[in-house]
Amino acid sequence: MTPHVTAATVKAADRAHVFHSWSAQALIDPLAVAGAEGSYFWDYDGNRFLDFASQLVNTNIGHQHPKVVEAVREQAARLCTLAPGFAVDVRSEAARLIAERTPGDLDKIFFTNGGAEAVENAVRMARLHTGRQKVLSAYRSYHGATAAAINLTGDPRRWPSDTASAGVVHFWGPYLYRSAFHASTEAEECERALAHLADTIAFEGPQSVAAIVLETVPGTAGIMTPPDGYLAGVRELCDRHGIVFVLDEVMAGFGRTGRWFASEHWDVTPDLICFAKGVTSGYVPLGGVAISAAIAETFATRPYPGGLTYSGHPLACATAVATINAMEEEGVVEHAARLGEDVLGPGLRALAERHPSVGEVRGLGAFWALELVRDKGTREPLVPYNAAGADNAPMAEFTAACKASGLWPFVNMNRTHVVPPCNIGETEAKEGLALLDEALTVADRHTASG
Repeated sequence: MTPHVTAATVKAADRAHVFHSWSAQALIDPLAVAGAEGSYFWDYDGNRFLDFASQLVNTNIGHQHPKVVEAVREQAARLCTLAPGFAVDVRSEAARLIAERTPGDLDKIFFTNGGAEAVENAVRMARLHTGRQKVLSAYRSYHGATAAAINLTGDPRRWPSDTASAGVVHFWGPYLYRSAFHASTEAEECERALAHLADTIAFEGPQSVAAIVLETVPGTAGIMTPPDGYLAGVRELCDRHGIVFVLDEVMAGFGRTGRWFASEHWDVTPDLICFAKGVTSGYVPLGGVAISAAIAETFATRPYPGGLTYSGHPLACATAVATINAMEEEGVVEHAARLGEDVLGPGLRALAERHPSVGEVRGLGAFWALELVRDKGTREPLVPYNAAGADNAPMAEFTAACKASGLWPFVNMNRTHVVPPCNIGETEAKEGLALLDEALTVADRHTASG
């Protein structure tokens, strides 16, 4: 007989046995979640939260979508698992559906279990294809927590695991609000960021650089949409020097920006695309690399030295097929684009007008960030970079205010990200903006005018 489940029993078992990521184990108190549906989840006491984080920006079609849940059930009843060396109908179909949506000739799909493994394998492919070792990536980036991926990462999560010997060189990407190039316009920022990257390549030795890895739209680092012309400029630099161009679309892909892949906004085709998260809406873990014809040809008669036991797992692939089909049938990608243009963008800009703590609003589709500041004139962040403890108190208070009102936010450093499910209803989105409006009054108290 199953014992009665309560928040207390769930939390006790969690405390006894679960080791949580990115956490000091004794200092955390995870919420015990009883269930979820659509854009909401709730605890055992009946408190309901509007999921403005899409968990980790991956439940792109919300929680418990019936078509996807049923597809997982059907696949489990038919064929739960099979090794990656076999041809499986659902694996082939998932690959076909993904390849149909990638730009250019990225028609081969290597499946992984998640985004970090996708980045790991993309880097391996680039190094083997070029015979070079160095890889360039941007500061203010996140590419995963495995060995190569964490070294590519440009935020403080890299520091404890940085070996300083993984062949990675970091550079500054465009970010006009806090420009590293003293730019005053998007055009200046683009031009100077590209010049900086060109100089970095030159001084590192173009003949030694295998790949440039970029998040198409950086996610956790702040949703800094690149200026027009930047990605095209990076593509040109890669072509000039025989460098593989890798776009990390793990967070930005599968509808998040109002396109299947964010690169479509700038009509740029990379050599490799890394994906995960939204491809299954997070229901079953799946990631992968979409591969260009030229790189695929490298391994036509030469074995690719990489693989995973669960590559293209049938349950995960069935989830991807159902997720992509549901998104297509229900117009989720188009809905996300309209949501950004008509609801989230205007609504967030209105909040910026009302609140002295909102320094900048950035984003597109269902992918937005508010940069919170102490002073709009000086742009001093509401909390210092990588703040902890008492230094982070203003953001901690803001986060607590959101949760107390029934809004679950995605917060990183001095930013709150607005990243609800891509199919959230207009009414729910406006509800979330109203709750955010209320919580920002707490952040306002810590501003120069507060």
